Formats: sequence, structure tokens, C-alpha cells
Amino acid sequence: MSLTDEAADPAGPAAPVEHVDVIVVGAGLSGIGAACHLTTELPGTSFAVLESRGTSGGTWDLFRYPGVRSDSDMFTLGYRLRPWTAAKAIADGDDIREYVRDTAREFGVDRKIRYHQRVVGASWSSADARWTVEVRRTGEGEDVPGPEAETFHMTCSFLWVCSGYYRYDSGYTPELPGIGEFAGRVVHPQHWPDDLDYEGKRVVVVGSGATAVTLVPAMAEKAEHVTMLQRSPSYILSLPAVDPLGALIRRRFSAERAFPIVRWKNVLLAGFMYRLSRRRPALVRSLLRRGAVKQLPAGYDVDTHFAPTYDPWDQRLCLVPDGDLFRAVRKGHASIVTDTIDTFTEKGIRLTSGEELEADVVVTATGLNLLPVGGLRLTVDGEPAELAGRLTYKGMMLSGIPNFAFVVGYTNASWTLKADLVSGFVCRLLKHMADHGYRKAVPVAPDSMATLPLIDLQSGYVMRSIDQRPRQGAEAPWRLYQNYPKDLRMLRRGAIEDGAMRLSR
Repeated sequence: MSLTDEAADPAGPAAPVEHVDVIVVGAGLSGIGAACHLTTELPGTSFAVLESRGTSGGTWDLFRYPGVRSDSDMFTLGYRLRPWTAAKAIADGDDIREYVRDTAREFGVDRKIRYHQRVVGASWSSADARWTVEVRRTGEGEDVPGPEAETFHMTCSFLWVCSGYYRYDSGYTPELPGIGEFAGRVVHPQHWPDDLDYEGKRVVVVGSGATAVTLVPAMAEKAEHVTMLQRSPSYILSLPAVDPLGALIRRRFSAERAFPIVRWKNVLLAGFMYRLSRRRPALVRSLLRRGAVKQLPAGYDVDTHFAPTYDPWDQRLCLVPDGDLFRAVRKGHASIVTDTIDTFTEKGIRLTSGEELEADVVVTATGLNLLPVGGLRLTVDGEPAELAGRLTYKGMMLSGIPNFAFVVGYTNASWTLKADLVSGFVCRLLKHMADHGYRKAVPVAPDSMATLPLIDLQSGYVMRSIDQRPRQGAEAPWRLYQNYPKDLRMLRRGAIEDGAMRLSR
């Protein structure tokens, strides 16, 4: 690949433009992982990591709400290049953030991160075989630059978007009737205020997903009482915070040998649970209900508050370490109400049933807004490259868009399992291109193929933006299998030139 050089900036003919081989967008879990792979697998490759915020860590730096933690076990959420060595399988957000940053320092990629630089657009030129990337400087405390922000350009041979899948500047909040009447405080978990004091206060958490089931037991430790108000229940699975079998394996073997054993154990167990949920949903529903009954007070109305109408894994399962949510309910520190909001009142929330929940603080754990590829505007040879309708190649590239990759992790397993595979494949692709003198790699979709939604979940945050996202095909390499062993064979060992990838000099 080419080394750093200069070209003319479209914003000013005389202005020098920095060129790097690879631009990585985002310095979170995926971006740090991508940079580590580039450093170890392609030494000598010039790259820059552009981060719109003032700190690294991505999700694990942004989310600071009480109890924030991993929703996958850390032996699969941890990097393959730097195994997770702590005892906790379900880790706190602070520990994950420091793990990501320690990894960046260990591999020296922290020096490659350029903060307060948001990529807002990129234009591909086939004649030059490079991307011209539009970057805007963000101010202190800003995730999205204003219209007057300073803009400059860089060029790169390969553009790699690791910015996740949701909007960092705003979470999703549905219309809340009468919200202006409420005399208390309303907060969204995505932007948790430092000055919020809920000790000894009545709290209502609106929502039933992973964020809500994390917040409720954490806030119940200090609040007078916490109520989780849900329109419909979610499936909740209690797992040990410290995996006893994993701990035994780690005691019996060295760290180098134990990590892959524990990692594969967890991969296979998670995969088995997912496949069982799809093939025998009634059985899994019964097992999850039985687990809830066992941990809740005798006579508790499990079928109202813990029995969703959909099948397991139509939406993600919510994990609770050591049954902390059930324990908070059992001790009377928290309660679950299944109902819909009629209106907010001065003192709290009036429900459709007529019941009123009094509150000093309301937390709207109502979800995320999806933002594919960080909201970048892409252009290919002067034509806008819309994402909707394009096919995803191996779950990491887009049909018709050259020298471009993105990272979206698994929905049924750890995010990093897929991110690691994507990083390995991109490095293999770049090495293959360099070895054979190729300058352009573009997936070319077949003329006709049945397509499916990219993400096979019925969660609200998925369904709200289903028409804006790329799609997957009916067969490999256009199919997103959500299957780590199958992806491992395809991405780590499969041929680069597979008939779908068009390479040219």
C-alpha cells in the first residue's frame, strides 16, 4: 500500500492534504481493536483513528448510568489479541473502559487517535483509487459539530468505519404525553447527568430492556424505591457474575491456555441457547419462566411481568448477574408494573389503568436511535451511495462501495467476536491487495437475489429504521449468519477472491 503523501484539498487548491493508507472511524471497542490488528498484522501501514469525542472508549465511556455493565461475558467481549484476565465474567462499565484504553496503550495505538475529529462524509474516486474524507472539528463536550465548525480533508486508500450502530448525540425517547406537567426530573440513560441525586427518592424507570434491568437494581441500592414501568416484558436470564466453570478452568491451566478454552465454552453455550430458542421456543420460554419463578416471592405474578408475548430471541435476552433484579424485587426495594402511560402529572405518571405512580425522578430507558456507519454521506465517483437496499458482503462490506468496511457485532453473541473477525479479514484483504498490486476491492452483488432484513430482531430500535439500512442476501457471502464458527471459517480462512469480490489494479 502507499505511504503517506500529500494532495490538493478540494476546499483550497494550495492546501496540503494528508494521506494515510487506512482511516479508522471511531476509537471505541471496535476502532481500538481494528487499530491493534493493523499494528500487529500489517506493520508499516500508515493509519489514523478519528474520534469525534474527546476521549476513547466509545460506548463504555459515553454510558455512565448506575450499574452500567457488559451484556455479554467478558471472555468473548474481550479482544482475542489481549485476553480478559479478571475474574468477573459480567464486568462493570468502568472496568471495560479501562480495559479498552489499556489495550490501546499496550499496542501503541493510543498515539494514533485524533480526538474531536468527526468524519461527516467521504467521496471515492476510481481514477485515483482513494477516498477523500471530510472531517469537522468538534468542540469540547460536543459529539456533533455545528454548521460553522472548521472543516478539513484527508485522503486514504481504505476507509474503515468502527463507529457502532447508534447515534451518540441523542437516545430515543417516544412522545410522552403531559411531560411538561411533571415537577420532578426526567433523564435519559445515554446522557446521565453528574449532578443527579436520587438517594432516598422515588424513581420510575420507563422501559424493560437491558438498560432498564441494569438500572433498577443499581438505583434501588440508594433510592427509597424504584419502579420499572414496562409496556411489555422482556426475557431475563440470570447468570453468575463470576463463571464457576470458567474459574475452575483458569485455576487448572495457564492464562494463555485457559482463555481460548473459556472463550470457546462460552461461544458454544451461547450458540446452543440461541439455536434452541429458535427451534424449540416453547421449551426455552418454560425454562426462563421457571428461573424467574424460582427467584421471585411466592405467588408473584410472573405471567404478567416476566412472560413476553414473543418468542425468545425475537428480541435480545437480558442478562442479570447473580439475579440482582430478582433480588431487588424480592427484598421490596424495586417493583415491576406492566401498563401503558396515560399522561404525566405533576407528581408522577398516571397509567391507562388509572393507577398513578408517584416519582421524584423518571428515567426514560426507552432505547437508541440507530445511525448506520455513523451517519456518513458516501459518494462513489460523483454519485451518492445510499445504504438502503445495498447488500452486505460477509456482514462487513457493502455491494458497489470500494475499499470500505464497517463493523457491526453479533446480536445473539458478543460484539467483539464479530469485530475481531472483521479486523482479521480486512487485514488479510489489505495484504492480498498489496501483494498483488490491487488498488481497488469492491463486492459486486448478483443481478437478482432474495433479500432479508440485515438484523433479524423485532426490537423497537431495529424496526424503527429497518427501511434505512442495507439488507442481507439469501446465501453466502451475502448472508449474515449470526454464527461465529461459520463466520470463523469464512472470514479467517476463506478465499479473498471468491467470485463476489472484484479486485482491480
